[in-house]
Formats: sequence, C-alpha cells, structure tokens
Amino acid sequence: MTFVRIYISESDPGRKGSLMENILEILHDRHQVRGVTVFRGIAGFGSTGVVHAGDLLRLSPHLPEVIEFFDEPDAVAAAIESLGDLIPPKHLISWNVECR
Repeated sequence: MTFVRIYISESDPGRKGSLMENILEILHDRHQVRGVTVFRGIAGFGSTGVVHAGDLLRLSPHLPEVIEFFDEPDAVAAAIESLGDLIPPKHLISWNVECR
C-alpha cells in the first residue's frame, strides 16, 4: 500500500470552495480511495515562519490541515495525478506501508 499526507491551510482556496473540500471530492468521488482522514491542527507555521494558532480568545482562519489517505499504489498514483496543480509544491509526501 501507499500512504499519502498532504499539508495545507484551512484558508487555502480551491477551484470552488475550500482546497480541502476540492481534495476530498477528488479522492472520494473520482477515485474512491480508502482511509481518508482530515486533521485540523491547533498551531503551525509554513515557509514564511509565521506561527498561526487558535485558542478561545484568538481564532485564526489559517490553521493547518493535514489530509491523509492510503490505497494500492496504482490507485494512489491516479489520485495524485488528478489532484494536479491543486496541491502546493512540496506539500504532499508519500511512502510505502504494510497494511495488516
């Protein structure tokens, strides 16, 4: 199996709606990959080094999101190709895993 992790921000725009929604639509509707999970981070920073954090007193619209999924290597390769230029450069990582 191949495991994929995509790093984005909840404020990243997609082609229509949020980037996260666009990615989920492609993974679910076009490719029916298995094991998709979206995590919202409580804090993070990207290449600019600006820290974005959320708490009760200060809500940031730029919190990190991580999308994870796994499937057979051919299915993952097709899904990644469909995501195309939606994913910012160097924001997608993948590795082979053993599924038990």
